[in-house]
Amino acid sequence: MDLLFRGVIAPNAWAAKVRYPKFLLLLTTFVVAYILFREWEVMPFHDAFLKYWPIGAFVGGLFFVYGFTAAPATVLLLFLGRENNLLLVGLIAGLGALAGDILIFKFVRHSFADEIERIWQWKIWLWFAELTKRVPAGLRKYILLVFAGFIIASPLPDEIGVLLLAASQSISLKLFSILSYLLNTAGIFVILLIGASL
Repeated sequence: MDLLFRGVIAPNAWAAKVRYPKFLLLLTTFVVAYILFREWEVMPFHDAFLKYWPIGAFVGGLFFVYGFTAAPATVLLLFLGRENNLLLVGLIAGLGALAGDILIFKFVRHSFADEIERIWQWKIWLWFAELTKRVPAGLRKYILLVFAGFIIASPLPDEIGVLLLAASQSISLKLFSILSYLLNTAGIFVILLIGASL
């Protein structure tokens, strides 16, 4: 995928005119995934997901973290949670969510470094950087973790929280993975429990 961005997108004329071509393509992939996944009930794999529920739970978790596909993924997880072991569905879906977040994390950190650098030059981020200089350096990392963790655990799109963490070189992949799995799994369990009580 990185070769796609470096070898195909970068030389194109349109990429030179677009300030953030990589983020634009990433957004486009989310939209395409939403279009393909929103009608999952009428897709051929609908019955397969219900029959082979561990695969369905993993796929549901994978799409749960993306803003454009969170709603249909939630519906899928609710169906699976009602028909199968709720605990196992939640744990497996958490692994799927982790896979989705890691994909964004590694993708952004390694392929989007140039565009992230330009984003950090926005006035709002420069103002925020000046503001955080008053905060002890050791505390800044934890503030970022809490803020991004809140976004990941909330109904807000995970992409926002993951982008914040991926842009910070002080956050290791191991720490990110632990945080992502725990928060996403907790959020999925809340949804499954609500669905089971209805």
